[in-house]
Amino acid sequence: MTPIVAPTLPPKIHPLVRAFLGTPGAVQNALAGFGSPVHVVFPQVFADNLVRFRTVLEGQLSRYRICYAHKVNQSRAFVRTAEQAGIAIDVCSRAEVAGAVEAGFGAERIEVTGPKGEVFLRELIDAGATISVDNLWELRRVAELADEAAPVPVLVRVSGFPATPVSRFGIPLTRVDEALEVLAAHRGRIAFRGFAFHIDSGETVERVRAVQACLALTERAYGHGLTPTVLNVGGGFRQVFTADADEFDRYVVALRESLLGRAEPMTWGGNTFGFHIEGGAVHGTPVFHKYANTVPATRMLTDLLTAGLDQHGGRTVAQVAQENLLDIWLEPGKALVDHAGITVARVEFVKEVAVGTTLVNLDISRDTVTPADQEVMVDPVLLPGADRADSGGPVGVFLAGRLCLERDLITNHKVWLPHRPRPGDLLVFPNTAAYHMDLSAASASMHPVPPKLAVTQRADGFTVCHDREYEPAMTVAALPSRSRRS
Repeated sequence: MTPIVAPTLPPKIHPLVRAFLGTPGAVQNALAGFGSPVHVVFPQVFADNLVRFRTVLEGQLSRYRICYAHKVNQSRAFVRTAEQAGIAIDVCSRAEVAGAVEAGFGAERIEVTGPKGEVFLRELIDAGATISVDNLWELRRVAELADEAAPVPVLVRVSGFPATPVSRFGIPLTRVDEALEVLAAHRGRIAFRGFAFHIDSGETVERVRAVQACLALTERAYGHGLTPTVLNVGGGFRQVFTADADEFDRYVVALRESLLGRAEPMTWGGNTFGFHIEGGAVHGTPVFHKYANTVPATRMLTDLLTAGLDQHGGRTVAQVAQENLLDIWLEPGKALVDHAGITVARVEFVKEVAVGTTLVNLDISRDTVTPADQEVMVDPVLLPGADRADSGGPVGVFLAGRLCLERDLITNHKVWLPHRPRPGDLLVFPNTAAYHMDLSAASASMHPVPPKLAVTQRADGFTVCHDREYEPAMTVAALPSRSRRS
């Protein structure tokens, strides 16, 4: 095997996105029209991900609903794509509700999750959307405010499953009887649809435990004279960031060696990324652990639907749902926008700092490409200027942002680029559509938030427009979303 000259973190890139990056002048032309930096979304990749999800569901179920979790990205192009494809949408704020309605979603295809205050609840009751209640106060206020002439459709989110981390969301299992009493007492005002959960874990066994608990709750609901028809299994279906799991592991090994002082320094300012050193060894789980995932969302979904349930004679989740006439609802967000967005920034200058470290300053800040304290553990793609040839071989650098703050390091780990970048070169950060673009976006130092563009591939090349102006082609809708209530 050929030895690796420098540890790298090769990103997985969708073929359509790779074709866009590989088309001479495509990225540069987009920036010529809209400036740098920019976020770029690919609605056709979103549609492709949706088809993959539907294919899994169609193979296991006849009753299901996909609710696109809008919170992962503010892109109108994604919302319009979801609307035309005939699926539902999961929203969690007044602005997201308004955006969904503007994009064409009717109340029957809108589910509202997350914590909700008094004003928001009143608006939702008037709108007629399905409310996934987070707590007993919400449920009781819905019962008090609703009108029997227009019962409010409600899901009850529950939490506190055995051997599962405590969640701040949902009604604890120990208090579900109180919820059932409210639902039974106000069945004329509340159209109880069923139970919901969301587990922020990639472990199938945890989801299966939650499913079994919700099926037991459904039986208890029948005993109260209620007729739930939905089991909402939430979202949390993970992404695959790396194109080479072995190379990712080699980078982490090199990082651990560097933390022990046995190799070239690879971190900025003593950052350990959640590792700790004890007894001459590196211990712990790094904050970037999600980048090591190699299981695609469709496999996670398949594993859940085909998992056997001990309390149901080993029959699968899908079989039990079918036999009990339950619609399976799910709320994918990351899984639908996976690889459907990139962020492009321009190199402003390159400088040397302490002990010969090379710093590449970009025209973005850290919050433009990563939420909160997460570290982006895939390499950006370097696009050299038109008149510049690759030269000099690989170089290890840190990427710095444009804010006048020491902490504005886009990478706190060393990144090896194919050659030393120069002012005017472009760096492309792949797979930033899920949370990375919007969750921490800020206009610090009065820098504007980067514009968002939508790219479409056509027979004669690529077209680019502002995200808010994008309209999907009529070929986007593939399979209808099966549900009695869609």
